[in-house]
Amino acid sequence: MDEPVGDIFQQQTKYRRGDLPRGRLRWSDKPPVYKRYLDAPQIPLSRPVVTGGMPLWDALRRRRSVRNYRPEPLREAELSQLLWAAQGITRPGRPYGYRTAPSAGALYPVETYLLVNQAEGIDEGLYHYAVEEHVLEQLRAGDFALEAARAALDQVLIARAGAVFIWTAVFARSKWKYRQRAYRYIYLDAGHIAQNVALAAVALGLGSCQVAALYDDEMNALLGVDGVEESAIYLTAVGRVRE
Repeated sequence: MDEPVGDIFQQQTKYRRGDLPRGRLRWSDKPPVYKRYLDAPQIPLSRPVVTGGMPLWDALRRRRSVRNYRPEPLREAELSQLLWAAQGITRPGRPYGYRTAPSAGALYPVETYLLVNQAEGIDEGLYHYAVEEHVLEQLRAGDFALEAARAALDQVLIARAGAVFIWTAVFARSKWKYRQRAYRYIYLDAGHIAQNVALAAVALGLGSCQVAALYDDEMNALLGVDGVEESAIYLTAVGRVRE
């Protein structure tokens, strides 16, 4: 019987003393940190609030996976706050700014896309979060709630949420330094980001649910990414909690 691919991956990406990958980094080959859709319409976002708010310990205590949402729109300011919590820049700089969530080697391989189902001030559709400018780039206008739900293993909560965060990985950003070990770090990066959104949702009085179950090719087709150089890896649904 063939060894399961997950077991092979775990064994072949181990670090062993005296047998670490060798070689110098080629800085001229380093992939860009930021992705932009320069021809897409831009939607400016409210300035995020970065002080005060709910105490961290309260947010941790109250966090739960919420799958039932009221059919009420989210506000633009709430989405702005959640996007900043996910990957907002906390210390600007060049060639990149440090962000709210940690990333191995500060390589930031994860991109944030936003499916808006119901929001005041932002039309239904699919958007990309331009981190450096804190704006949304509109990729596709329209109602994609059911298509996204089908791509997420037919989970209806995706269609009922006010918005869905869809995270992709641009693998080359991490592989440039960490080679095949990069895949471990990429998934950890995505988890850090999703936890930030989960806690921020609690602080805003919203509910969220993290979803890793997806039909990869279907979700990639929705986003318009190739599934090889860039691929969907994780989701978070956010909405108003149905009591």
